Amino acid sequence: MPDTMTADPIISIKGLYKIFGPDPQSVLPLVRDEGLGKDDLLEHHGHVLGLRDINIDMAPGRITVIMGLSGSGKSTLIRHLNRLIDPTAGQVIVGGEDVLGYGEARLRRLRQETMSMVFQKFALLPHRTVLQNAGMSRRVRGENQETADREGGKWLDRVGLGGNGAQYPHQLSGGMQQRVGIARALASDSPIMLMDEAFSALDPLIRTDMQRLLLDLQAELHKTIVFITHDLDEALRLADHLVILKDGAIVQQGEPQDILLHPNDPYIEDFVRDINRARVLRVRSVMRPKRSSMQGITATVSPDDTLEWLIKVSGGESGAVFRVENDGAVVGVLDMQDLLRALVPTSPGGKPKQDGSAPPGAARAQTG
Repeated sequence: MPDTMTADPIISIKGLYKIFGPDPQSVLPLVRDEGLGKDDLLEHHGHVLGLRDINIDMAPGRITVIMGLSGSGKSTLIRHLNRLIDPTAGQVIVGGEDVLGYGEARLRRLRQETMSMVFQKFALLPHRTVLQNAGMSRRVRGENQETADREGGKWLDRVGLGGNGAQYPHQLSGGMQQRVGIARALASDSPIMLMDEAFSALDPLIRTDMQRLLLDLQAELHKTIVFITHDLDEALRLADHLVILKDGAIVQQGEPQDILLHPNDPYIEDFVRDINRARVLRVRSVMRPKRSSMQGITATVSPDDTLEWLIKVSGGESGAVFRVENDGAVVGVLDMQDLLRALVPTSPGGKPKQDGSAPPGAARAQTG
């Protein structure tokens, strides 16, 4: 697997604008050059600002999560990647090529071979069996039924639906139908998966199960995944790279742990205020470099352990000190004072909040 932290991005979005209305090009300078906002654009010019100056690099083999509230532009953005929507201005570069220059035939190949899509509403064909649905991407690009069934069946087994191939979608639960959707996307063997609110229609327990399935598959397959959600807990669990949108613009993007520890805008601060930080934050985000003397160590932990786990391991001992090891090598040290400071939400200026409230989730975390 390539070093995805330093590899060239497989998807680059550069200076992307999307304006909906009768003549978007006529009002683009007002937005791009004069900074006209969404409300004024609609009220005075009768156009809707969908996206404003979006710039994102997406590394291969990683999960980029784009999140925001309804109307933030996240679904509009993902539909630019496979050109279901064309931008008003900007570039969408996939594998070094600007897809906006593709003709109809090349665009068809992009959608059939390079990108697969998992939808919120499953989008299964009701008159086709589960196996036929799972292999549909192969049939669409002209492969024979034997190949389609073989690939569809293989991925149905992988998502836990082996033996259900002869059933029809209406005979499956919502969670099972979404597993078929994932199997269909995987059967296409495309390097990029687009997932638009793929789990938001599911019950909470099923949703958690689907998140776990996705992470397990990703640990083996290393797909490039672009995942859309309005749920911050889901975003923090899945994302390698997190992009937060508001009113069509990026408010903050980066490694999720860093965003949680260092929100750069009051909007982000509001988003993360009620997150159980102990459950989300990892040792690697708050540990210090290893010391020359490592005496008085309470336990050895992993960089990817949660702070909640460390609180449990400490048994409530305020002087606990943890040695952090990765593959047998000491990479850092973390004591309870650093841990507790990390649980206190900070303001955009980087200072702890002074509202006198306990950090969200800290009391729950200390009880196990």
